[in-house]
Amino acid sequence: MTELLTAAQMRAIEQAAIESGKVTGLELMERAGQGVVEAIFEEWPELQSGNRKAVVLCGPGNNGGDGFVVARLLNEREWEVEVFLYGNADKLPPDAKANYERWVELGEVQSIEDFQRPLGWTASVYVDAMFGTGLSRPIGDLHNQLWEVFDADAGLPRLVAVDTPSGVCSDCGFVLREGTKERLPAPLPNHVFESQLTVTFHSPKVGHYLSDGEASCGKVIVKDIGLPRDNNMLPKEKGVVKLASPIIHGKRGVNHKYAHGHALVLSGTHGSTGAARLAARGALRIGAGLVTLGSPRSAMLENAANLTAVMLKQIDGALGLTEVLEDMRFNAVCLGPGLGVRADTQALVLTVLKANRPTVLDADALTRFSANPDVLFGLLHKDCVITPHGGEFTKLFPDIAEKLAAPATTGPAYSKVDAAREAATRAGCVVLFKGPDTVIADPDGRCSINSAQYDRAAPWLATAGSGDVLAGFISGLMARGFPPMAAAETGAWLHVECARKFGPGLIAEDLAEQLPAVFRDLGL
Repeated sequence: MTELLTAAQMRAIEQAAIESGKVTGLELMERAGQGVVEAIFEEWPELQSGNRKAVVLCGPGNNGGDGFVVARLLNEREWEVEVFLYGNADKLPPDAKANYERWVELGEVQSIEDFQRPLGWTASVYVDAMFGTGLSRPIGDLHNQLWEVFDADAGLPRLVAVDTPSGVCSDCGFVLREGTKERLPAPLPNHVFESQLTVTFHSPKVGHYLSDGEASCGKVIVKDIGLPRDNNMLPKEKGVVKLASPIIHGKRGVNHKYAHGHALVLSGTHGSTGAARLAARGALRIGAGLVTLGSPRSAMLENAANLTAVMLKQIDGALGLTEVLEDMRFNAVCLGPGLGVRADTQALVLTVLKANRPTVLDADALTRFSANPDVLFGLLHKDCVITPHGGEFTKLFPDIAEKLAAPATTGPAYSKVDAAREAATRAGCVVLFKGPDTVIADPDGRCSINSAQYDRAAPWLATAGSGDVLAGFISGLMARGFPPMAAAETGAWLHVECARKFGPGLIAEDLAEQLPAVFRDLGL
């Protein structure tokens, strides 16, 4: 899995490498600047020839030092380079000050206050080396002062951010803002530099994949600067967040169907059965040996008319469910999609949880407990996965959701990762907090982000029933014996891949049908 680092974790890795004597801060800064220049020409190869100009905006810290290196390296390629500094050169950190002095032997450094037309809209590339991962406060009016210089009629310039676009918290992905009472969703407000290309070092940062991060970063390129990949250098208070990746293995020919598990999916009543069938189909397609749809008597005919490979069994109420679960071959249960929020829903959920089977709770199975979540939390166990979207999360964890919705005025701010981890600890099970930046966390602090952003963007997943299919995917994997965290990560990853495979026009019924093609692409 790809590791996603916080600013503190990145600083710890850099400091440990420097203290080991294997590298100096100046060497790391030089490699960072080289990485930015390489990325510019990889992204825009047409810039390698002709008369070119760069404007480099340098900040008061080491991010600004990276900017001075970029300026010098472009100058060596005979580019015309304009450099602007925010702050006092005498107060630059030692390594940044050294690269400032190397630059002033070649060219001028102007005050950021002098950044104005025509300088602001004639360059081939603009480099944002203002604040990077160290930002802890809103940039406020500084953004407005600089951004208004660009010619809106000419479109956005080629803006390259060093590490993180200035204005975005690299730990939470939120735009840091002054004096707001609530966070504002995309489209982004002012006070952030929206780059076309973000060049970061060693590993991506958590904020690149959360909240406003993707909209601000444009495209993220990671450049190696020679740091060791040793997690022993990282602070121990929290585990490293990772990008979710799948555990993929096929079926062995010597096995029979029961060796791959038997998933039970509970259906709602007449007129509310489609969601459960979507989940059941997903569980079967992802490899569960058998899938049974448990249906109340009122919906048996409706379900029977729409099922073939998925089996059907009448289950009426908690008592009927208790009898069915006496068959231990049912080794994973999914309930919630289309189940309704009546009193018997709560009884069904409690029956399943008391049976202590691997369980996925989604949709109505979560909403039913919004008035008293502690009842649910008291029975959830380590083999459960709950899959709330934002609204369901708020109902189950109102205090956590309130912290997440609070204005991000200083960094590092409370993030979706923090929220999912806290929720998983409280619930005592895996929490899959949905969204384009789906966060998956378990009670032990393990956490990953399943990103449907950048080159994995899948906007077609915003369609009715897609979450029901995801619940089915996870249930089918748990029936096959996947641990809850691995099932959630693999199911979410495959969910996005299926959407990307189908493309525009996707509806929920299409998702599970893409799995065979996705599996073939993976070599199964």
